[in-house]
Amino acid sequence: MALLLFRLGRGSYRRPWAVIGGWLLLLAIALGLGLGFGGTLKESFAIPGTESQEALDRLDQVFPEVAGASASVVVVAPGGVDVHDADARAEIEAVAEHIDGFDGVEQALSPYSEYATDSLSEDGRAAIISVQFSTTADALPEGLLEQVRSEGESLTADGFDVSFGGEVYQELEYGLTVTEVFGVVFAAVVLVVTFGSVLAAGMPLGTAIIAIGVSMGGILFVAKFITVSSATPLLAVMIGIAVGIDYALFVLSRHRHQLANGVDPEESASTAVGTAGSAVLFAGVTVMIALAGLLIVGIPFLSVMGIAAAVAVFVAMAAAVTLLPAFLGLAKGRLVPKPGSRAAKRETGADERPSMGRRWVRFVLRAPIVFVVLVAGVLGTLAIPALSLQLALPSGAAQNPGTDARDAYDAISEHFGAGSNGPLLVMIDLTRADDDTLLDDLAAVRDEVRSVPGVKTTGDALPNPTVDSAILQVVPETGPTDPATLDVVNGIRGLEGTLLDETGMQISVTGYTAVAIDISDRLDQALLPFAGVVVGLSFLLLMMVFRSVLVPLKAALSFLLSVFAAFGVVVAIFQWGWFADALHIVPGPIISFMPILLLAIIFGLAMDYEVFLVSGMREAYVRGAPPKQAIEFGFAQGARVVTAAALIMFFVFAAFVPEGAGVIKAIALGLAAGIAFDAFLVRMTLVPALMALMGKAAWWLPRWLAKRLPDLDIEGEHLRTYRSGVEWAQGSSERAALALDELVVGDEQHRIGPVSGEISRGGVLFLVGPEPARRVVAATIQARLAPVSGRLQVLGHTVPGDESSVRGLVAIADLSDLEDRDFELSLGDLVREHERAARSMWSLPASDAAVRARVARIRAAVTTAGGAADRVTTTTAVGTLDPVARAVVLAGLALAEGPDLLVVDANHLAELPASGELVGRIARAIAELAPDATTIVVGVPPGLDLAAVDAAMAGPRRTLAALTIGDPITSSTTERKDALR
Repeated sequence: MALLLFRLGRGSYRRPWAVIGGWLLLLAIALGLGLGFGGTLKESFAIPGTESQEALDRLDQVFPEVAGASASVVVVAPGGVDVHDADARAEIEAVAEHIDGFDGVEQALSPYSEYATDSLSEDGRAAIISVQFSTTADALPEGLLEQVRSEGESLTADGFDVSFGGEVYQELEYGLTVTEVFGVVFAAVVLVVTFGSVLAAGMPLGTAIIAIGVSMGGILFVAKFITVSSATPLLAVMIGIAVGIDYALFVLSRHRHQLANGVDPEESASTAVGTAGSAVLFAGVTVMIALAGLLIVGIPFLSVMGIAAAVAVFVAMAAAVTLLPAFLGLAKGRLVPKPGSRAAKRETGADERPSMGRRWVRFVLRAPIVFVVLVAGVLGTLAIPALSLQLALPSGAAQNPGTDARDAYDAISEHFGAGSNGPLLVMIDLTRADDDTLLDDLAAVRDEVRSVPGVKTTGDALPNPTVDSAILQVVPETGPTDPATLDVVNGIRGLEGTLLDETGMQISVTGYTAVAIDISDRLDQALLPFAGVVVGLSFLLLMMVFRSVLVPLKAALSFLLSVFAAFGVVVAIFQWGWFADALHIVPGPIISFMPILLLAIIFGLAMDYEVFLVSGMREAYVRGAPPKQAIEFGFAQGARVVTAAALIMFFVFAAFVPEGAGVIKAIALGLAAGIAFDAFLVRMTLVPALMALMGKAAWWLPRWLAKRLPDLDIEGEHLRTYRSGVEWAQGSSERAALALDELVVGDEQHRIGPVSGEISRGGVLFLVGPEPARRVVAATIQARLAPVSGRLQVLGHTVPGDESSVRGLVAIADLSDLEDRDFELSLGDLVREHERAARSMWSLPASDAAVRARVARIRAAVTTAGGAADRVTTTTAVGTLDPVARAVVLAGLALAEGPDLLVVDANHLAELPASGELVGRIARAIAELAPDATTIVVGVPPGLDLAAVDAAMAGPRRTLAALTIGDPITSSTTERKDALR
């Protein structure tokens, strides 16, 4: 992975304008689609499979007239006026009549109607006009709500106070405000202080802004096809900006460090992407796993939130490893810290004073157990308010004073009681009811429901025209977010079995409060599976990253301290009301899905810091440093960058709190608090303390597990090995087409080598050794098997690392290996096939003349080898030729593919025993057939007379060399070799 990212970074660095142009084009397309053809953001709290949702769906079928959105026009009479007075009644009824005539209004029920329930207050001061729309809130005709408002406000001319309630008048749309801009400004200041350069500080901001623009355009476009809530894009903006800046920061910080230490800018940018970019990649994947895990909850709007935020993280991650190196390609050496500057001294280690990070970790390591207890105590105390966490869906009570929904909520609470703000709807299935006693049974159902503790009033059960269903409105004594109302819902649902037995009628409860209960239940049921899947997958990923069991276990469990402390802060401020006025917060219950959303995001971001901080510790430990020294080294290396990253995230999230709306304020505060707790108390204090207490055991991994886990190498050890091999290959490529330096092939159990040697370009190398060993070496030269150790250079490319390039330059021909097609196809057909392999898919096939010319050259080579050349024609089947001719023809077919290096094996030529003179003649024939620049490797068995080979090879003017390899390998590796045939 590090090597792939290295090449990606190098490609972006070398072609900056192409990469930047591609990103800008993508940004333009995304924003164009999103703004020009995107859909409308809308709220939907549908939760398929729950009782309340099934009742709503049935309501849409059997009572379509009441299945749409609804609203309340709350009219409060001026002092001295009673709503029962004739004049007041006439005015209110006239307004209800006018609203009833609007297009899109199914019914506007006058509070004086016989069908109205509790629409006139007992004190005579207030009345409620119930408005039922024809469609759901997201499909209302444009301007209809303003029509209703205008008509209702006509009463204010006579002194009435009018307010508007219901879901359609709740302010659930969220937008960016100036405080979010301040968050980005704070992030910019942190970047300038971190790098000491405005140019360097601007690059992470640029990549993050472009990435979030792409994500936002995509989200708005997708809203045309699926329901996307108003909070979704804002959540994506919060997370996208934060991680976009942070991910670019980690890569840029590594680049600046390398530049300060004299590394070439291109080499530095590529290496930074390969090393720090690997950590970015796996940190980003961890965040994406946590966010995508919200799919497990099974609530559509929450799933969309999670996927949208995960996409924003992915785009930010992609920008950090492609767009940022393109910016670095434009800057080139201008990012090198000025000699003598504070940044240069810090990056080169010339500053004799220990950094603040190093001083802090040394302080922690003096008494690690003390800091473990302190951190656990502080975060545990902050988490105490979380014990009284109260969850609910948004309601008018949570709106700011002066808004429509809040004014209507307060007016209804004052004159009708809080329960009138959240009436329940009981659906009654009449399909199994007794027709003869239907009305009596409906009355019995009403009376049973009315007897439930906490029920204030109930209307009469209203059957639909087909008399297969009925609805019953229930007004509880308490408000929609009061825990007592949840007891009322559960109490009514508890009557289901009794009523079914007594009346044959099945009931189900729906309405806003019932939906809130079902969402809470669904979240409770999904919490453990969610935590299991997300934490489990992340644990496996971190185990692969750190090659340890205890480190990822500690990382996964320690974040619980951060997240529960964040919950505590959210409850204290949003539920208990601490600092509510200063933060413009209306105290009340926390939105239902906040805990699981916070859990997902904080977990993902916490693992970011774990990767960036602990990977440096592991790097030092792997290189031989004692545990405590490794902790100090890794911490000092990453502390400054992690501090900057955490501050950036904190400022970005915190900026959404003062002027943000509803859902976003609580989520933003929780994220800001959680990031601060996790970065500074957990990752930078608790983690080094725990690592010190664990000592060497921190890096323990069972041997059997180590063999089965892939080595992700985010520290870049493989990349450093590759770069060392590249330098060696570049040094040898001018004089050698093939070079082996202490090369060991095979596998860990069955090794061949070490072997060293080289052959110049256009030369012939005889590879002497047992056949199985030769085959493994040949497969390694063709980059089909990875070396066990040592270095291998093939035509200027190093293996491992440049496998794809090597495979296109090397061909292998087994001179004793025949296939069915060698008997079925003619030589001319085979020549066409092999030449086609060397051409592009758009090229024309070789002409008949070209095929005849190729066959003629092969026939001449067969003559040199002493074979029966007269039988070598375009119509001859290769399998019918004599062994010598067949060997030359097989090599000639491999050469038709145009390789720069050809490996042939002459262990035995079918029925002829191999001899030095015979092998020499065949090798000479192949050398004459191959272009001068093509290097040839010939595998020969041990004991062959190499002097005879040399004598037979006297003709071609090529460099000759011989290389002896080890004894035969064992059966397990032989089977692996046979599979390569």
